[in-house]
Amino acid sequence: MKNVLVLVTNGFADWEAAYVTAEVNKPGTGYQVKTIAVDLHPKTSMGGFNVLPDYSLQDFSFDLPFSMLIIPGGTGWKSEQDQRLKQLVQYCVDHQISVAAICDATIFLGKNGFLDHSKHTSNTLPYLKQHAPDYKGEQNYIDAQSVSGDDLITANGSGAVEFSRDILSRLNVLEGEALNRWYDIFKVGFVKG
Repeated sequence: MKNVLVLVTNGFADWEAAYVTAEVNKPGTGYQVKTIAVDLHPKTSMGGFNVLPDYSLQDFSFDLPFSMLIIPGGTGWKSEQDQRLKQLVQYCVDHQISVAAICDATIFLGKNGFLDHSKHTSNTLPYLKQHAPDYKGEQNYIDAQSVSGDDLITANGSGAVEFSRDILSRLNVLEGEALNRWYDIFKVGFVKG
């Protein structure tokens, strides 16, 4: 069983990873979803869900095999983050483990140089530049709901369904017509005839 890690912080946007984690965690996918945080204290989402992290960055063993790191947005990304988060993302980059970040989590990636050399998106380019002053990836910015690059998937705050579609495709959980049907159900509310 392969692990997909979801980074949880206080104030994380619970809905931004909800579509994809429900699919990835289904029996038969070969994946299980686990949560990781800076410590093992419960984290409260924007919607009021309390999550007890499975793993802490304080004692995380990078020997744990995982296939992707998903980073939801939320209320805390504009403030300074624990440097262990940067180390986790750097580990993913160095080992070709996909990182998927949505909404304000892209600010964290922009502040730390992870968007400088890969195609990506965010809430808007001016917004990203305002909140990540060290960001230097403007030439790789694409104005889209979700952008899937080499080992990086990014999305804006209104692109949770597209973000999920790109993750499901990257992990080969759904593909082809099954992926298209899944997308149509969640994007337009029905399967197109």
